[in-house]
Amino acid sequence: MKRRNTVTKEAVLSVLNASGKAMSQQAIEKEIGVDINRATIYRVLNRYCDDGIVHKIIADDGRQYFAICIKCDEKKQPLHHFHFRCTQCETIECLPVPVTFSLPKSYTLEGVNCVLTGVCKDCAK
Repeated sequence: MKRRNTVTKEAVLSVLNASGKAMSQQAIEKEIGVDINRATIYRVLNRYCDDGIVHKIIADDGRQYFAICIKCDEKKQPLHHFHFRCTQCETIECLPVPVTFSLPKSYTLEGVNCVLTGVCKDCAK
């Protein structure tokens, strides 16, 4: 289904593209800088998730973060991949290399929601 383009949708996508990292709804709202209803931003973000433009990350702090799916090309990075949250600068990013794990026999993987925490390469300098 073709979706109507709106100013809010363009603003949200622009902020996510410019950041290059996962952002919370609150951070997106702050970056947009105009008064847009929180529910509208969440609705736009969830539609982008449904359309495969953005993916949702539920971090260890319980907050939802959203990242543009440019790097989520299955050839470059699996759809179900790990994320890293820096405990110093609070950024969340898709890890650029696969992280492997194994499941016990007779378990079948259907999805992954994994956020590793620590200090990012920028903060470690």
